[in-house]
Amino acid sequence: MPQPSLPLPPSYLPAPSLRRRMACWLYEGLLLFAVVFVGGLLLSSFGVFTGHPLSRSLMQMVWLLVLGVYFVWFWSQGQTLAMKTWHITVVDKTGRPLTRVRALTRYALSWLWVLPPLAVTAPLKLPMSEIAVLTLGWAAVWALLSRFHPERQFLHDILAGTRLVDAPKAPRATSSV
Repeated sequence: MPQPSLPLPPSYLPAPSLRRRMACWLYEGLLLFAVVFVGGLLLSSFGVFTGHPLSRSLMQMVWLLVLGVYFVWFWSQGQTLAMKTWHITVVDKTGRPLTRVRALTRYALSWLWVLPPLAVTAPLKLPMSEIAVLTLGWAAVWALLSRFHPERQFLHDILAGTRLVDAPKAPRATSSV
């Protein structure tokens, strides 16, 4: 009978470099922008054709739910498409795969990347360009804070009891000619 996997100490779960994690974050953003853009066109077209366009707040709730399902599903499997590309895996603090509840907790806490600057700037009625600069500045500070953590983890991962670790690279297929 196989033994259950024992939790690994953090020293055996090295964090990927901040550069790789941020590259993965940007790639994930590009992929999701495309999904949201195409999905938004479809939802908007459906609303126009039926004569009942969706309100902005309803569209935002739909996307919050869709993104939540996307991330919870893939994180509970270990990786999103961007994470596979950059050889990064998300696990719990003992090195085990995430449960859906822990993945949902991580999803909720990951909004700390963007919600604080949006909440602060909303009543100020700033132009979108200034909101974008402030939000990107906040994300940069948020990312750099991981440099001060002994295991190089992001704050939302610490709070969620998760961690990003290097994923083993799949062996390349070699052809014998």
